[in-house]
Amino acid sequence: MPHSRAKVAALPPRLQGLTALVTNLSWSWNREARDLIRSIDLPLWRQYRHNPILLLREVAAERLEELASNPDWVRRYDRVMEWLASDQQNERTWFGRRYPELTTRPIAYFCAEFGLHSSVPIYSGGLGVLAGDHCKQASDLGLPLIGVGLSYMQGYFDQRLRGDGWQEDSDEVVDPDSTPLVELNGPDGERLLAVVNTFGRPVHVRIWTMRAGRVPLYLLDSNLEENHPDDRGLLNKLYGGGLDLRLRQEWILGVAGVRVLRALGVAPAVWHANEGHAAFMMLERVRELTAAGTSWDDAVAEVRRTTVFTTHTPVPAGHDAFDADHVLACAGPIWEEMGASAEQVLALGRHPGRADSRFQMTVLAIHLAGRVNGVSQRHGHVSREIWHDLWPDHSQDDVPIGAITNGAHLATWMANPMMELLDRHFGPDWGDRLDDSSLWEQLRHLDPAALWAVHQELKGTLMGFIREEARRRFATQWTEANQAVAAGTLLHPYALTIGFARRFATYKRASLLFRDPERLRRLLCDHRRPVQIIFAGKAHPADNPGKELLQQVFRQSHGSFFEGRVAFLEDYDMHLAHALVHGVDIWMNLPRVPLEASGTSGMKAALNGVPQVGTIDGWWEEGYDGTNGWAIPLAQPSDDLEAQDGHDAEQLYRLLEEEIVPLYYNRDGRDVPVGWADRMRNALRVAGSRFTARRMLIEYAERYYVPAMRGDPFPDDPPRG
Repeated sequence: MPHSRAKVAALPPRLQGLTALVTNLSWSWNREARDLIRSIDLPLWRQYRHNPILLLREVAAERLEELASNPDWVRRYDRVMEWLASDQQNERTWFGRRYPELTTRPIAYFCAEFGLHSSVPIYSGGLGVLAGDHCKQASDLGLPLIGVGLSYMQGYFDQRLRGDGWQEDSDEVVDPDSTPLVELNGPDGERLLAVVNTFGRPVHVRIWTMRAGRVPLYLLDSNLEENHPDDRGLLNKLYGGGLDLRLRQEWILGVAGVRVLRALGVAPAVWHANEGHAAFMMLERVRELTAAGTSWDDAVAEVRRTTVFTTHTPVPAGHDAFDADHVLACAGPIWEEMGASAEQVLALGRHPGRADSRFQMTVLAIHLAGRVNGVSQRHGHVSREIWHDLWPDHSQDDVPIGAITNGAHLATWMANPMMELLDRHFGPDWGDRLDDSSLWEQLRHLDPAALWAVHQELKGTLMGFIREEARRRFATQWTEANQAVAAGTLLHPYALTIGFARRFATYKRASLLFRDPERLRRLLCDHRRPVQIIFAGKAHPADNPGKELLQQVFRQSHGSFFEGRVAFLEDYDMHLAHALVHGVDIWMNLPRVPLEASGTSGMKAALNGVPQVGTIDGWWEEGYDGTNGWAIPLAQPSDDLEAQDGHDAEQLYRLLEEEIVPLYYNRDGRDVPVGWADRMRNALRVAGSRFTARRMLIEYAERYYVPAMRGDPFPDDPPRG
């Protein structure tokens, strides 16, 4: 049971339910709940970046009493509390209606990070936000999912840029009292602990819990007095430190994560490892079975039968790999409990036939998961190519790695004004008809002027947000005026605005547009048809090439050459991401093909009617249909990266000059760009019908979860290489 702790200030008796509301993250994707919380105190809501717990802690008692005596506000409050109570029931959900006999068969979903809301900053980027969307959609559908991860009480990092644009990383300390996290106690009221040995020492792990609607999450933390001083900070930072720390974090996630579920009396019917970081969860279950007397082969077969593994990495070098000696030292003599030799255990993580004899987490996961998938159709193909030699007797097309394309959680990422527009166009019940393809086809008849008006509202909100953020940072941390210019204070709401926001890694090519500065200047500084670009994103703390790339972009953002039409927004997080995908005119995604596994930021933009321009990689290979954005034609296959970059830059300039800019500025008598609005309608139509987390979770349920829950026979085809 969670340990009770006061999160907010004293509330009027009539409004006591607000505590339950703000400590379940389902408020963050329910329109009426969000609006209710926002209306308590709008300035505080903005000041605390939509953190309702801090808002309730700081709001004046007089304001709460005023609301408690306001009949209209109390009626709204009662409706939200009724929704919150009904939201905990499974019977009327998609899964409850379709598979009522399986609602008590849990799915354990392990991931190294979860991005559910910016007020719980225990995520770094796409993987975590996808995991958050997975949990939210599982809640909406009624899947009996349980999330297991790490707590990261120092988060990822706060990004600060020096005056010269170099990224500095500062700790982002997470105060549990400002989040929905509560410490978990056992039935006896004592702190619930799991213990795991690593490098010869026991590490005691406590559990923090929070809820995302119907889905509980259990997050592990080693910062306890019982632990050796060197072990207390093991789980403090996301992706911090070197390989030894990462190995220990992943060992604790997998092994202690299983033991926590056992201590809670949870018996998962399905175990899902979201990326290779969680693969030790499978090895721990093999250990459990063999320790109970099951043979090695039967234990491996049973774990495979009940395990799903999703890989997110499209390049061999991107998969975690550890020296075998370090794995053995970390694990201790675990093989003795398995009735197996150390070599047998290590073989599960080694890639046969390759000179690299390190222990690879993805190879371990492939060996121990019976159902394996990539995160787009192209990524599935790339994964079959990468791992083909694990099945040397198969053709590449027959390698048993499937694909379920990622999706974005609509209720999280679609802006309220866009939802209200769809209320008027589809009817207020459209949220119950998302699986009806004819629903989205109705968008072909959406009034372009109405869509454009909503977009202009969202763009104005983005511009106001940028100015307010710049004002706040200039008052509290910046020391040079060029930082305010770089932050977008000179952006104009009339200009065509391109958005580019993601992790700054070299393969994502944030600087591709700057290959021909003079040509770009002509585009940006055309005073009749101006263009501006907003960049945001963090480089991994250990990725100096990524930091150098970020610095290059920052330097372009404050010089006079581009007249203030390039901006870089600091400290990219989910809060900033919402503003960007809602308000830019076009989303730009330029990964070097085929290095993008999926990419979901373009989906989120499209759910707000924002078309994408990008290379044909990841989801865009499936999503682009010629009407919903622009695709950069593929270059001829070549190992010459410079030639590929040159080709893609040329095609991007051509699209901007000949198609994108002219279409945007071609207005009718109402100043509506009708042709552009048509692209917007189609962006929304394609994303809504094919690239939502709802479609993604239904695929996982029907293809993987339900068959595993039922114990259906499946073509078990383990690696033989």
